Amino acid sequence: MTRLHPTARRLLGSTLAGGVVVATPFVVTVAPAVAAAPVDTTTVATPNTTKIEFGQTVDIALDVDSDASTSTVDDGTSTLYAREATSTRWTAVSSNTSASLDFLSVRPRMTTTYKVVYGGYDAPSAQDDSFASSESAEFTVGVARTITYPTGGFEMKGRVRPAYGKRTIVIKVSDEETSGFKKYRKIRTDRRGRYSVTLPRRSGEWFWTFIVRADDQYRGTRFKWRTWAS
Repeated sequence: MTRLHPTARRLLGSTLAGGVVVATPFVVTVAPAVAAAPVDTTTVATPNTTKIEFGQTVDIALDVDSDASTSTVDDGTSTLYAREATSTRWTAVSSNTSASLDFLSVRPRMTTTYKVVYGGYDAPSAQDDSFASSESAEFTVGVARTITYPTGGFEMKGRVRPAYGKRTIVIKVSDEETSGFKKYRKIRTDRRGRYSVTLPRRSGEWFWTFIVRADDQYRGTRFKWRTWAS
């Protein structure tokens, strides 16, 4: 066995030590894509009417617009909220499947205030627009009670709906069709809102109005009646 001279061993050790490479990880940091700030939007809700009778419906046209474009926003969803008369609570009525879809055949149970809230939209890519949420102005749909009546004669029977049990109907009379009405009497409905009264057979032509007054929940309603006797 050949022994190395001590000097040779020192040189070999130095050579080996000089040949050791210590790997240092090289980390490349890639800045994440910065999404653009959401584009502001404007939500406009427009009912086709603000006065209906109980049982009727209202259509609400909806338009969500972007401040960055004149085109209508379709991404995201909008929700219709309702606050019934005498209530302070907003309740979600319906949500659409596209931001600017109209709400059709909305049936308020009583006079109700509405608004539409667009929930905004987060785009999946930084290259696409995201949209901020927005809210429409509030509007109120007044609901009037309905009153039924016969087709002719002096015997008056009908019903007031809804929720008009044990309530008052005011009857006024005039010998002119459009003016000069004076109070004739008050009648009261039964527990189901039905009324019955016989008008007097006054000679000549007379005009009568049956009046259901407004309250906190419903608009008032009325009808005019004509009688004639010789």
